[in-house]
Amino acid sequence: MTRLITRRNFICQSAAWLAMLAGGRTDRIAWSARGSDKGAVRIIFYTDVHARQEWDTPAALDKAATAINAENADLVIAGGDLITDGFQSTGALAAPRWDAYMMMHRRIRADIYPAIGNHDLVAANPADGSLPAKDPRAVFLARTGLEKTHYSFDAVGYHFVVLDSIQITGDQYKYHGNINREQIEWLKRDMANVSMNTPTVIITHIPLLTAFYSASQGATSPAPINRVVANNIDVLNIIKDRNVILVLQGHLHVKEMIRWQGTTFIVGGAICGKWWRGSWFGTPEGFNSITLTGDHVEWEYIDYGWQARRPKHK
Repeated sequence: MTRLITRRNFICQSAAWLAMLAGGRTDRIAWSARGSDKGAVRIIFYTDVHARQEWDTPAALDKAATAINAENADLVIAGGDLITDGFQSTGALAAPRWDAYMMMHRRIRADIYPAIGNHDLVAANPADGSLPAKDPRAVFLARTGLEKTHYSFDAVGYHFVVLDSIQITGDQYKYHGNINREQIEWLKRDMANVSMNTPTVIITHIPLLTAFYSASQGATSPAPINRVVANNIDVLNIIKDRNVILVLQGHLHVKEMIRWQGTTFIVGGAICGKWWRGSWFGTPEGFNSITLTGDHVEWEYIDYGWQARRPKHK
């Protein structure tokens, strides 16, 4: 269904938005989109959990799960970095962090569809000098029950695509943001199997598109190669003629929304905020509640009320 935009309802909508902004309601907005005619879908998108055992973090994860369940979502998407420091840790060190995350994971009532983050790779480059794991993604797959770290699924007329945006490099950055060639070819085939008008949501831990570095460090500041997907154009070219209504992203721990060629790109803040130290660039510990309807998208960033307990010196 396409909503007819007249001058009158455009003015009314604009006035409502201005009133919302004036009232400080900048964390709850809606915009037009070509959705599914099969019904509305309520989504929770959380990212950057950085689960661990210290600083009462398991209590925070329990509180987050309670807040997520209160939203009564149809499905939940996890944007990666479910644990902290898996990349440079041995399997033994990472195991209790996975235990902490899985307690939250199991408490959430809706089905969860996770993306992998750089911290979720286990023993990719162990800091103690031990040999890297043969497959640093194996623990993530075993814990989440997935067969692959990239996949797609359908729900109520919407198509969802989950990408693996991590490339281990071993250089000074340790990893790059990259959608590898195998996934690019898979994405082409996957998108060819849905109609051009199918409303589609893409999920990636490392952002395909962000203004964070130009906004926080200056307009000409480049993003580091391990903070954005360096070959984002490869993905954007595949989806440019498709009805991709949302790209959900993590990694940067801020809430951000930008629009490019009809697609809205959201960086979803972080369950852990500033790595369990409080807010990061004005984004508190939180998650996203998103409702997809036939003619619009509703988005809200929800602060679940955690007060940071990490000591300042740690």
